[in-house]
Amino acid sequence: MIRVLICDDQDVVREGLSVILSTAPGIEVVGMAEDGARAVELTEKHKPDIILMDLNMPGVNGIQATRMIRERFPSARILALTTYDADEWVFDAIRAGAAGYLLKDTPRAGLIKAVEGTVSGQTFVDPSVAGKLFAHVAGTTVVHDTTVAESLSPREREILRLLADGLPNTEIAKQLFLSEGTVRNYVSGIFTKLGVTDRTQAAVIALRHGLVD
Repeated sequence: MIRVLICDDQDVVREGLSVILSTAPGIEVVGMAEDGARAVELTEKHKPDIILMDLNMPGVNGIQATRMIRERFPSARILALTTYDADEWVFDAIRAGAAGYLLKDTPRAGLIKAVEGTVSGQTFVDPSVAGKLFAHVAGTTVVHDTTVAESLSPREREILRLLADGLPNTEIAKQLFLSEGTVRNYVSGIFTKLGVTDRTQAAVIALRHGLVD
């Protein structure tokens, strides 16, 4: 059973997340905190497997709470969950020790998958912020790999660029006047050619090899 602690300063958000997670077998919400200070207290009390941490809170914010929890409980897994995709929030959350970063509008299935995956050691970063994060990590070091580039058709590169920008298949289909099924097939082909299994990994390779702007 995965034990989850939810930290958010809004009652409706805490309750909503609790309801969503409670529908998943194998997940149990063991506590809910309204601020960072309470999150630290409940982490010590319940020893949760994962903490969903809002970042922008009054008093002890999520960044500070994440740092405090990681210092006292190094094995704690913290998944930053916020409405903000601004650079400073992303970088501060990761520096503080967050194991992943999702936006609050993440679909139910995506949230549950992220909780389960994070506990098992995987890293989940919302596609809309993945590009910013990895571009920052990579700095100005971009390796222009012609082998990787030549393996993709012009249409695949176009789709990869939109994918790296965080657009879902439905939006990519609208922008390129394609059916969602066609886009899905293109994305699958891109994953195969790049040797990856998800959108974040594809975005990382695209950025590191200069395949997108």
